[in-house]
Amino acid sequence: MKTMRIAVGDIGLEVTIAGPENGQPVVLLHGWPDRASLWNAQIDALSNAGFRVIAPDLRGFGDSDKPVGVEHYNILVLAGDVLGLLDHLGIQKAHVVGHDWGAALAWAIGGFAGDRVEKLVAMSVGHPSGFRAAGLAQRRLSWYMLLFQFEGVAEQWLSMDDWKNMRDFGSGHARIDEVIADSSRPGALTAGLSWYRSNVPAESLVAPALEFPSITAPTMGIWSSGDDYLLETPMKESGAFVSASFRYERIEGASHWMQLDAPDEVNRLLLDFLR
Repeated sequence: MKTMRIAVGDIGLEVTIAGPENGQPVVLLHGWPDRASLWNAQIDALSNAGFRVIAPDLRGFGDSDKPVGVEHYNILVLAGDVLGLLDHLGIQKAHVVGHDWGAALAWAIGGFAGDRVEKLVAMSVGHPSGFRAAGLAQRRLSWYMLLFQFEGVAEQWLSMDDWKNMRDFGSGHARIDEVIADSSRPGALTAGLSWYRSNVPAESLVAPALEFPSITAPTMGIWSSGDDYLLETPMKESGAFVSASFRYERIEGASHWMQLDAPDEVNRLLLDFLR
C-alpha cells in the first residue's frame, strides 16, 4: 500500500493505492465526514485478492485540497475529479464503490460516465432519484441537511463544547475522534459541508431534480439496518434506475458506517460481486 499526491485539474488529491498494477481496478469513494482510511479493511481484502485498489481523499477531505466556495463541490465537478484520477493512472474502466456521499458520487459517475464503470456498488445511499422520491419520512431523517446549509452556524453547532454535537451526531462512528481531528483543521469543516451546500441546497426541495441517465453497469446496493440517517426503501428500489442487473443486500446490526462495524461481511459481498 502506498500513498501519493496526484494533480487532477487545478487541485491535488491524496490517493492510497494498493494491489498489483495489472489487477482489475477498484475505486473506493468515501463520504462525509470521512477520508480514504475509512476503507482500510476493504483495501486490504481487495488488494490481497488481486485487485488494484485506488482510494482517494476526495476534495474537501483528508489531505486533499479544499478549495473555497460551494461551486467547487458540485457533484459533476466531483465526478470529474474521479475521472481525471483514472485518466492520470491510465485506467479506462474500473469498478466504482461508494459510501454515503461517495455513493451519490458513484451513482453520478455511473449515470454520466457509464462507459468508465465496470461494476458499481452503492453503500447506504440509494439512487438520487429514489432518495428524492422517498418523501417526508426520509426528510425527517435528513433534518441535518437543512442545518448544514447555514454557513457559520453549522460549523459552530458541530464544534461547540469540544465537538459535543459532532460526537452525538456521529455516535455510531467507531473513529469519531479521528474525524474530529481532521475536521478541526483550518477550512476542513466548511469544505466538507460544501458537499451539502452545493448539491442539496434548500432550493432543491422545490427545484427540478438533476436528471440522471440510466445506470448501464451491473450494480449492487448495500444498506445496514442500524443506519440512523437513511431509509432502506430508496436503496432497495434503486434497481428501477439501473438498466443492467441489480442486486440488493442488507447487513443486519451495523450502523451507517458498515465498513467499520461489519468489515468481514462488507468484504465478502464486495469480493463476491466484483470477481
